[in-house]
Amino acid sequence: MPAYVIFSRERTLDPSELEIYARTAPLSLAGWPIKFLAANGRQEVLEGPAPEGVAIAEFPSLEDAKQWYESPEYQKVAKHRHKGAIYRGLIVEGI
Repeated sequence: MPAYVIFSRERTLDPSELEIYARTAPLSLAGWPIKFLAANGRQEVLEGPAPEGVAIAEFPSLEDAKQWYESPEYQKVAKHRHKGAIYRGLIVEGI
């Protein structure tokens, strides 16, 4: 069953850290079965506060998504995302 990793950027803290993340994050994706469905495109908020940006990626399963997120390769670059902005992140299983 597919699963979706969703990150919403709530507030930028350090744009230079986000630039580092944007340059290095693609390296952490090599070999993972990931498909990007949205990445900071135009949005229309229906409810609640508007995030600065949203990214959605599809994985074959919740387990695959979690293994990617917890991988040393991703965690090495994720520190720049954490320093660069306040995010909400989750994995949701599809139907």
